[in-house]
Amino acid sequence: MMRLNVFLLVLILCCALGAVTSQHKARKLFQEMEAEQEHARRLEVEFGQLQLELSTWATSPRIERIAREKLEMRLPEPARIVTVLPAGSGDDQ
Repeated sequence: MMRLNVFLLVLILCCALGAVTSQHKARKLFQEMEAEQEHARRLEVEFGQLQLELSTWATSPRIERIAREKLEMRLPEPARIVTVLPAGSGDDQ
């Protein structure tokens, strides 16, 4: 009877240690998951900011201003504009 009691006590201790260990691992994994979700949220915010910045950089007025100021580009005079039609457009008559 004494051996059975000792065996049951050891078995209970092993089960308790297993439960504590698995609960500890579960908490650690939950903390890691929360940290990764926070990181993902930060990346989403940064992505949104970058998309907004990209749309700002690619606006037509900005590109036109840079072309005029830095590259000194101007619209050609109307007399110098030539319209080229694709071959076979039917305007050969």
